[in-house]
Amino acid sequence: MLVLVAAAAVALVLWIRSRVLRLPTHANLPPGPGRATPIPTQYPWRYFHSLSRTYGPVVTVWSNNQPTVIVNGVDAALFFLEKHARDSADRPANLVADTIFSHGKRTLLVGHNERWRRLRRALHHPLQPASARDLRDMQERLATGVVRDLLRSPAHFQDHIQTYAASLVVYMAYGRRTPARYSDPDIRKVVEGGKHLGILLRPGNYALFNANAWLRHVPGTLRTVHRWAADELALYRSQLDDVQRLLSVDPSSVAPCFATYLLENKAKFELEDDDIAYLLGSVFGAGSDTSSSAISIVVMAAATHVAEQKAVQAELDRLCGATPPTFNDLQDAHRLHAFIAETFRWRPVSSGGFAHKTTADVQYNGVTVPAGTSIMGNHWGIHRDTAYYGADVEAFRPGRWMTDDGEEFNDKMKHFQFGFGRRVCPGQHVANNSVLINAALMLWAFDVRPEADESGNEVDIDTLAFTNTANSHPLPFKASFTPRVENLEAVLGDGVHEHA
Repeated sequence: MLVLVAAAAVALVLWIRSRVLRLPTHANLPPGPGRATPIPTQYPWRYFHSLSRTYGPVVTVWSNNQPTVIVNGVDAALFFLEKHARDSADRPANLVADTIFSHGKRTLLVGHNERWRRLRRALHHPLQPASARDLRDMQERLATGVVRDLLRSPAHFQDHIQTYAASLVVYMAYGRRTPARYSDPDIRKVVEGGKHLGILLRPGNYALFNANAWLRHVPGTLRTVHRWAADELALYRSQLDDVQRLLSVDPSSVAPCFATYLLENKAKFELEDDDIAYLLGSVFGAGSDTSSSAISIVVMAAATHVAEQKAVQAELDRLCGATPPTFNDLQDAHRLHAFIAETFRWRPVSSGGFAHKTTADVQYNGVTVPAGTSIMGNHWGIHRDTAYYGADVEAFRPGRWMTDDGEEFNDKMKHFQFGFGRRVCPGQHVANNSVLINAALMLWAFDVRPEADESGNEVDIDTLAFTNTANSHPLPFKASFTPRVENLEAVLGDGVHEHA
C-alpha cells in the first residue's frame, strides 16, 4: 500500500513539474477570459455566448491548461467547420466519455481516421435520404398515434412524444413493428445512458482525467463511469442478441432494418458484434433522445407564440382541409417549415455542440487556431448571431426564415441543429421528417396553449427551463390541447390518409 501511495505521489509531482515547464504560450489564439477563469457547469453554452459580447465571435476558454476555441458566429462557423471541414473533422481525445464509457465504439466520439470512415459508411445506407423516405409511412402512422394519445390524455404529451421517438427508432434499428412505450425498462435504460453521456461531455467535466490518462489507473477512480459503461454495453448487446435469436427462429418476424443490414454486411465493414451493437445502440439512444426533445420544443413554441401558431394552422387548413396532413401535403407548407427552422434556432437541442479538433493550423481574421486544438461550434451562440439572424435573436420569429415577399420558405438560410462539416449528424433526414410530420399533425389537430390555473388564467411557461445536458430537453411544462377538428378521432380513422 505504501509503495502504491509513494508511486502516486511521485507521479503527481512529475506531472505538476512537467505542466509548469511546458506551459504553452498560444500567443496568437483568439482572445478570451484567460486560463484562471473557470467554465461554469450550469448551461456553459449560455456562458460561452456571453463571452462574444466582450471578445467577439471567436473566443478561447481554458480547462486544465488546455485551450478550447468557441465559435459563436455564423461566418466563423462556416469558415472553421465547413470551409475548413477537412482540417476540423477530428475529435479531441476523451478518455472518460470515449475510451471508458463508450469502449471507443461510439461514432460521435471516434477520431477522424479510417475506422471512423468505416463506421460512417455503415451508417450511410440506412440513414441516407432515400432510406429516410422509406420510413415516412411508419412516421405518419406513429405521429397519428401521438394525436390519438393527445386526444385521450393531453397532460402526458411529453410521454406521448417520447413514445413516438422510441417506437420509430426501435423499428428502424431493430425491425420491431410493435410500438415501444416510453415506460419500457430498456427504453428507460437508453434514456439514462443518454443522460450519463451528457454529463461526461459537459465542458470541464472530467478534464483532469481526460488530460492525464494515467489517473485512470489509480485504484477506485471512475468506478461509477465503469459501471455505466458495463450496463450500457450489456443493454446494447442484449438488443442485438434478441434480433439474432428472432432471425434464427423466424426471419420474417424481423422487418428489414439497420440490424439486418449490418449483420449482412458485417465483413464488408469489418465489424465485430460489439461494433454492431454500439452502432445500433447509438442510433437508438441519439435518435430517440434528440427527436423527442425537438418535438417538445415545437409544442413549447406553439403554446407561447399563438399568433405564429395560427399562421401555420391557416396554411395547413388551406393545404389539407379537414383531412390529416401527410408528407405529400407539406412540400408547400412554407410557414410550417419556417416555424420548425425557427424552433431549431431558438432552442437548439445540442445547445453547446460537440467539440472538433483541428489537424492543421487555421487562420481567421488575424488569429490562429493551431493544429491539435479543440474547437466547438456553440449552437446557442451561433444561432444568436445578430449579423445573420437580425437584431431580435431572442424573439421567436419564424418570419426571418421567409423570403422578402413573405410567401416562401427561404431554404438558403442556415441553421446548425445537426452540426457541421464531415461531422454533421447522419440521422438528420429522419429527424427532420419526424419533427415535420409531428408538428403538422399536432398543429392541424389542436390549438395548443399554456395550461390554465383554477381561475382560468394561463400559467406562464419558462422557455429557458431545460436539462443541463449535451442534448437538452425542456423540463416538464404544462400545455393544453383543444381539438380544432370536429369528430377528430373518427377523422383520424385507423391509418394514414392520402391526398390527391
